[in-house]
Amino acid sequence: MPTLCKTMDRSDCARFAAPRWLRQGLMCLIAWGVWQPAGAAGAAGAPASPASASASAAPGASAPTPGWSVPSVLPPRQWSSVPRVFGRIGAKDLGLLVNTADPYSVQVAEYYAKARGIPDDQILRVSLPIKSTLNRDEFAELSQKVHQFYGDRVQALALTWRMPYGVECNSITGALAMGFDPALCSNTCAVSRTSPYFASSSTRPYQDFKMRLAMMLAAPSVDSARALIDRGVKSDGTMGLRGGLPANIHLVSTSDSVRSVRQTVFPPAGPIAGAGLTVHLDQTNALKNASRVLMYLTGSTQVDFLDTIDFVPGALADHLTSFGGVLDKAHGQMTVLSWIDAGATATYGTSSEPCAHLQKFPHPQGLILFYAQGATAIETYWKSVAWPQQGLFVGEPLAAPFDRTRPPVRATVPLAASGVN
Repeated sequence: MPTLCKTMDRSDCARFAAPRWLRQGLMCLIAWGVWQPAGAAGAAGAPASPASASASAAPGASAPTPGWSVPSVLPPRQWSSVPRVFGRIGAKDLGLLVNTADPYSVQVAEYYAKARGIPDDQILRVSLPIKSTLNRDEFAELSQKVHQFYGDRVQALALTWRMPYGVECNSITGALAMGFDPALCSNTCAVSRTSPYFASSSTRPYQDFKMRLAMMLAAPSVDSARALIDRGVKSDGTMGLRGGLPANIHLVSTSDSVRSVRQTVFPPAGPIAGAGLTVHLDQTNALKNASRVLMYLTGSTQVDFLDTIDFVPGALADHLTSFGGVLDKAHGQMTVLSWIDAGATATYGTSSEPCAHLQKFPHPQGLILFYAQGATAIETYWKSVAWPQQGLFVGEPLAAPFDRTRPPVRATVPLAASGVN
């Protein structure tokens, strides 16, 4: 049993030692001793005051976040390990949901079905109100239709609309995968359900956990959505090739200390052997003129200079803030749609106030290590969020830059020039 486990309570320790210990173990392996479990901070991880908890607190605030203790001195950075993943979700495993009442959804669904070869018997057509959130009764009807139509045939869902993005305080992607949690709406800063898929080796989430992963093909316009889909398809099998062009991962710490809490689990800077990737740990409020970016993770209400970022096809990008997944209301924060419009292929934001629980946001090392194994964008993001109930997953689900099931792409530069070993 790993020595880190000795500091855990008995029930957590048993879970850690179980055959599926990595369902919960990734976060423990990487960061135990840096973070404190929510239960140790008080009932349900409740904050001492709203200002100390909210990811929408004033920039520069230094008060501790609820349930977590961020040290003043960071420990030495180190890579952790994740389970080896064999295979991935493909078009045959993906259900496509279309809102027939929404012209955007109909057009995007038609384009995506052709681009990814989704057969008609995997396309579910429903009629939903075009509004921010569904109520629990409306969602129950949608959920029943999904289960009746798909049974156990598909492992994941692509939602071809921008609204609704929530089910009361839950995100619609979280509710479809994990079920609607009404208790969370009485205190959205509380601890939420742990995803059994988090940090797992599973490539069959519905078969293994009765979870149908969900991701929205949301973009500012139909043309932007088509460009998103094209990037996802183009990305497949293009990274990590011997002699291929390398790419960059930018993990950014900003002057906003509340939203920069993920810096506690950033890996070491430098190249990742055999992957053609280089990790950069940046201290800036916004990157500018960055080239060949595969990942850009930051913490800020707004991210400037996105038009200067050269995202490669398949890029993942997100900003830790409170309302990145609230797509249609004035709240003073940038939404995930700005990442998609700037050229990212997948992103993540929360659809109700999560407070600064790190488990409610993507784990940087999880994103890197699962993506580099060949996982799709939807698998990578879902494997990297421990408490995803409020999280809105947005992007092209099947993008897989490190996929090796397709014929290799011809290298574009000589090995000596690429710097990749």
